[in-house]
Amino acid sequence: MKIDCQSHVMPEAYIEVFAKNPQSPTMQKESNNTLVILVNGRPVIRNDLAAYDIAKKIKDMDGFGIDMSIISPNIPGPCMLAPELALKGARILNDYVAEAIQLHPDRLAGIACLPWQNTEEALAEMDRAADQLKLCGVMLFSNIDGQPVDEPQFEPIFAQAEAKGLPIVIHPTFPSWGAAIRDYMMIPMMGFQVDSSFALLRLILSGMLERHPRLKIVMPHVGGVLPYMIGRIDYQTEKMGRKPEHIIDAPSEYLKRVYFDTCSPSAPAIKFAIDFIGAQRTLFGSDHPWVDPQMFIDIINGLDISEPDKAVIFSQNAQQLFKLGS
Repeated sequence: MKIDCQSHVMPEAYIEVFAKNPQSPTMQKESNNTLVILVNGRPVIRNDLAAYDIAKKIKDMDGFGIDMSIISPNIPGPCMLAPELALKGARILNDYVAEAIQLHPDRLAGIACLPWQNTEEALAEMDRAADQLKLCGVMLFSNIDGQPVDEPQFEPIFAQAEAKGLPIVIHPTFPSWGAAIRDYMMIPMMGFQVDSSFALLRLILSGMLERHPRLKIVMPHVGGVLPYMIGRIDYQTEKMGRKPEHIIDAPSEYLKRVYFDTCSPSAPAIKFAIDFIGAQRTLFGSDHPWVDPQMFIDIINGLDISEPDKAVIFSQNAQQLFKLGS
């Protein structure tokens, strides 16, 4: 069995909301059915909207032997909408995901998006998404319209996710510092992974995981850059006296409580991540429709790990973490 934990959708009604966003970023649909995402008025990403079609996703899943996909919107999330539009955008996304699941209940599950800018609205939408729409996790983009994810106003949202047993799934978005790397397409090449790594590191160093020990976090793309940098981070905190007062253990101990997904087109990177985090905390993820899932299936099948470990990576971890089938 295979469960893809990173698979994206984008409803056109949401694009219409983002087209009205009075701040950066914005989105627009071109006549050739291309979605254009603009940051400070400059096109940064172009995607073919046909790739997001739900029927195509199911067909692709059949072709790749993927039994279930946990779907979520791609960037930008509603946390980058102006406050007056954020709840509307989040509800459109969550309703769309829920409707897709109703059409394919045995093939799809879904992650909820929240208007993180407004704590009360975010808490209410989390309740609606989990209790009424039966979505199985919460998306956290790597910054909240430029604000760090560990700001105090966001802590009640993490606390409620912990209480509900909803995993927080981190996903990259446009870095607030992206102007420094906008040349040569370095934002999607490198910036996304670095920004999401900073987001998780902030959650660790701020004590968020210390204060909420039952909070479940999923870090995509084999942990970003953190598995490769964690030795230096530990050395800085444990040997150089730069440890924040908010944490008790070394940062690596908190990082080992997180789940990684396999979305990195590199067998050595995936193997390194599994060696660090363990097969029991690794999830199969593909970033469909923008990456060919077969590449990751082949990489995982080709790794020098046991067949039981491959089974937990492909499906069993996701079943348990997201309470699928319960």
